[in-house]
Amino acid sequence: MKYRYLFGPVHSRRLGISLGVDMVPFKTCSFNCIYCECGKTTNLTQERKEYVPVEDLKTELRHFLSKNPKLDYVTFAGSGEPTLHAGIGEAIRFVKENFPQYKTAILTNGSLLHLQQVREAIIPCDLVKPSLDAVSEDAFYSINRPHCNLHSKTVIDGLIQFSKEYHGALWVEVFIAPGINDNKEELKLIKETLQKINPTRVQLNSLDRPGAVEWITPAEINSLKVIAEFLKPLVVEIVSRKNRKTEIHDYSDEDAQQTILSLLRRRPSTIEELSVIAGLRVDQIYDIITKLTTSGEISEETVGKKQFLRLRTTNT
Repeated sequence: MKYRYLFGPVHSRRLGISLGVDMVPFKTCSFNCIYCECGKTTNLTQERKEYVPVEDLKTELRHFLSKNPKLDYVTFAGSGEPTLHAGIGEAIRFVKENFPQYKTAILTNGSLLHLQQVREAIIPCDLVKPSLDAVSEDAFYSINRPHCNLHSKTVIDGLIQFSKEYHGALWVEVFIAPGINDNKEELKLIKETLQKINPTRVQLNSLDRPGAVEWITPAEINSLKVIAEFLKPLVVEIVSRKNRKTEIHDYSDEDAQQTILSLLRRRPSTIEELSVIAGLRVDQIYDIITKLTTSGEISEETVGKKQFLRLRTTNT
């Protein structure tokens, strides 16, 4: 079976071996974050509906998980905001009820947690990882560039309310955008808000691949360490690419190409990342990348000293 809504398993720096579940069309999101590795949001919305058929998604999940793959998580994420899908709760329950041996996670921007039906839908997840990049309205609009009906206070109130109702692992990610949210005033607001949320851990992140705008720059590691120290006594982790498991699999060339295209469809990656994330041999990746570059399906982009591969088209 060729999967339309599943990708991976990927060797995630945060979640170990993770099967990705993508429930919304490419770049359908309630935010248009400047740092998004998937690029600019093309459908900026807060409308919740069945963007892809839940029954088709269940069929793919049943087919894949019935083979009893080695996974740390089944992760609802991808190239848009998963809570926009009105059937997210049904999909999560399907995994929990039919494949209880697997943990579930959701990566969300947290923008819709002010809605009771969204909070109730994702509560069964073992791990919820929302974002909190800014508290002041100016910084919020500068970094997240939300749908016009979303405001910082609304999003934060939803996060705080969810934290009171949820009893699983709650990891809040803070993306540091130098010059916007790394000043003392904004960091103080972020810390005060995080203390109200009281997450299991805080993950500090910064740019390490092409973002949605050209002018955003990575935060220096020393700056991240200072911010982590400032946020104590909260449990803070600086996200690192070094925390990945590596296991090379023997793919056929066709399967390897489909795996590469599936991953690049959702985010740009280096050849080294593709090797680690997908468990592909580097020589096999080079051969496939050469063919895809020649055919014009992918392009290269430089960020810092790294060469990232990006899919030229967003068609799925």
